[in-house]
Amino acid sequence: MKQHLFPASLTKFALLSLSVAGVMMLNGCAKQKEQTTLKIGYQKYGLLPLIKAQGHLDQVLKNKGVQIRWVEFPAGPQLLEGLNVGSVSFGEAGEAPPIFAQAANSSLVYVASQPAAPQAEALIVPANSDIQTIQDLKGKRVVLNKGSNVHYLLLKLLQASQLKLSDVQVVYLPPADARAAFEKGVVDAWVIWDPFLAAAEQQLGAKVIATGQNLVSNHQFYLADRQFAEQHPDILKTVVNELNTTTQWVSQHQADAAKLLEKPTGLPLSVLNTSISRMSFGVQPISAAVAREQQFVADAFYQQKLIPHKIDIQQAIWADK
Repeated sequence: MKQHLFPASLTKFALLSLSVAGVMMLNGCAKQKEQTTLKIGYQKYGLLPLIKAQGHLDQVLKNKGVQIRWVEFPAGPQLLEGLNVGSVSFGEAGEAPPIFAQAANSSLVYVASQPAAPQAEALIVPANSDIQTIQDLKGKRVVLNKGSNVHYLLLKLLQASQLKLSDVQVVYLPPADARAAFEKGVVDAWVIWDPFLAAAEQQLGAKVIATGQNLVSNHQFYLADRQFAEQHPDILKTVVNELNTTTQWVSQHQADAAKLLEKPTGLPLSVLNTSISRMSFGVQPISAAVAREQQFVADAFYQQKLIPHKIDIQQAIWADK
């Protein structure tokens, strides 16, 4: 029986084609396995938990081959510690935490910020307190979260009343413990931010002695690991755009935003509606003016010896190329 054989040249061509196809398939599989992960640190309240609840950013980045891993933190200082050790690559904090982190040689960079919201933090006292002014705080016990925005607010409030930090007894506690101490009368005053501020006003009848109005800016900052920012600038741009879009949505749908935050925060809608009304709207790259304001905060902490050495905020501003 006669055999039909392929010419040698065709056989070689077929084998070569199969080899090329095999390599392409392997490369394709390898590329499918190479997926970038954006680890976002967030707190129970703010824009990031809203974005998490809505799920739009997850889908947008998934379409670009990027997976989001959400990691919850109790406050800004702990979140930035997570950024420093690599457990997250992006997150949100107030003015003070990134200063302490930068002073500790963190690899963070400032990516974007929200406009000033000075009325979203305040110094409060119990409903039955005799304290009427900041000057009445001399010798009193004031509780706050160390290294947070309100740390700077207390400095500015005291300075405006010709008092020094040493004129009061500062007690450092995280918000939950600070509220317990405040309720029990263990401390005389509490410097705190929303939504804890709104909750204390409505649930405890706390009196506001002073807000940050005309004293501090109270910016919210969005920060990233420097290496991640340099390697994935497009991802960060997508996140900033989503943050900005979300603030615009919140500004027009405050009641809906409050409902989305009701479950994660465990706070009633009345508290959330109040705190959201004091939120600032719009997220943009760091401007020169915002960088200068942040430098003022850093210099004040250095003067109080709260950080070990002077820092240059500009060195930590993300320069997108």
